[in-house]
Amino acid sequence: MATEAVSWDDLPHDLAEAAGLPPGAGEVKSAYDPALTNEDLAPLRKQTWSTYNIFAFWMSDVHSVGGYVTAGSLFALGIASWQVLAALLIGITIVFFFCNLVAKPSQRTAVPYPVINRAVFGVKGANIPAIIRGFIAVAWYGVQTFLAAESLNIIFLKFIPSSASLLEHSFLGLNALGWISYAILWVAQAALFMTGMNTIRKFIDYAGPAVYVVMIALAIYLVSKAGWRNISLNLSTGPQLSFAASIPVMLSAIALVVSYFSGPMLNFGDFARYGRSFASVKKGNFWGLPVNFLFFSILTVICASATVPVFGKLITDPIATVQAIDSRFAILLGGLTFVTATVGINIVANFISPAFDFSNVSPQKISWRMGGMIAAVGSVLLTPWNWYNNDTAIHYTLGVLGALIGPLFGILIAGYYICSKQKVLVDDMFTMSPKGKYWFKGGYNPNAVITVAVAGLISIACAVLPKTFADLGWFDISKLSDYSWFIGCGLGFVLMVLLERANPQLPVLSGDDPKVSDGAGHPDRVHHISDCAEDIAAKKGVAMSAGH
Repeated sequence: MATEAVSWDDLPHDLAEAAGLPPGAGEVKSAYDPALTNEDLAPLRKQTWSTYNIFAFWMSDVHSVGGYVTAGSLFALGIASWQVLAALLIGITIVFFFCNLVAKPSQRTAVPYPVINRAVFGVKGANIPAIIRGFIAVAWYGVQTFLAAESLNIIFLKFIPSSASLLEHSFLGLNALGWISYAILWVAQAALFMTGMNTIRKFIDYAGPAVYVVMIALAIYLVSKAGWRNISLNLSTGPQLSFAASIPVMLSAIALVVSYFSGPMLNFGDFARYGRSFASVKKGNFWGLPVNFLFFSILTVICASATVPVFGKLITDPIATVQAIDSRFAILLGGLTFVTATVGINIVANFISPAFDFSNVSPQKISWRMGGMIAAVGSVLLTPWNWYNNDTAIHYTLGVLGALIGPLFGILIAGYYICSKQKVLVDDMFTMSPKGKYWFKGGYNPNAVITVAVAGLISIACAVLPKTFADLGWFDISKLSDYSWFIGCGLGFVLMVLLERANPQLPVLSGDDPKVSDGAGHPDRVHHISDCAEDIAAKKGVAMSAGH
């Protein structure tokens, strides 16, 4: 029989590139319903990210102005330095454990977060967690871009003194210089995003290490100026707490670390899907979280501690530290580096994820790129500069949205690991047929919908009401807000399991079925172009030619 080579053009794909990857990178089967499918959301044929790529992802997430300030602030809580380090390690180890949990379903099925949720919420119900997560990311995308713009303002004022006149004119609550800096970063981030995932991967491969270089250089400079003997690792400005009194503070510090990473934890499946294997993802998480975070925290506290003898006051903002050096080169290098770091975390935490979320709502009308641009435009319309400095607005706006992250996490973990036993029928996540395993009732799993409503309301109450009660002078249980993520996650997990046991909706699948992704027992799923090519060739009744 004559042979016929099968090329990329023979493979099924739409006109949109798969999340910035070459056309055909997403495995779109003919049976997949267009209402649920485009190349951005379809399973990847090849998963290529290495351990280093995952490690670099976490470096971009950790090495930011927010990460610096968060780590530094823990050393000023009135507890001993060893207790702070213990809290940091415990907190980041919890994050490491949960990230491995959320990574596995997406890595094994090669699909992003909103798609794997179809196996829990239903093919239509998955839009509920997608939209919630999308709105959270849009809000924080605007905030992070605004914070980076503030850093860029410092560079302008230092090198172009005449730019100070732009501070006198404002529009919609933001001065003219702020608008210029915001626009520059907005365009830069959008341009980077539009180049696709391969370029973004390369960017984060270098962004995190670049911050390390500057941080190490900054630490060496400050220590040489201060003298090692004049540096104290205890940044507490108040009386030292007793051991008994320090325990609740340590627990709050642990909760703060977990809460800070709650967004990236929930989003991590969007990146884990690119991992070559689950083993490489776990290894990347280990180096990127416990090891990397501890080293970064030590650098942070050394730099912050040295600011006291060098500048006469404690400075926990790296941009302010660089500015205090009063060197044009230091301000340029440090400012641009931390701006780059902020862009890195914004891209990975608040740009890519809503792109998948909004694309999931209407796959044929909203591509991954269009979904990302919806998030970018929405971030401007929210005018984050008008409410970010308002504690009440942050508390009630982001408090409500952020409180929902815990329940969404708990529901996914319960649905995948406990109820489904790590077994997913991938093809059925892309069908609207009532016979599909994830159609449930009209496309919605009632158990998941009820759980997110109940657990979400309780989590929001824990996050928002304690401050309201304290402001009214009734009673102070404000510490409860620190644990809203844990409360929401625990409730989401428990309620989902209980409801599924009382009224089972999730299918019981066999790991022996070759169409089933079995995270419990089968090897990592790695697709190659030849796999699909052979299927197509078989359907055509032709043999694959050698070398194709």
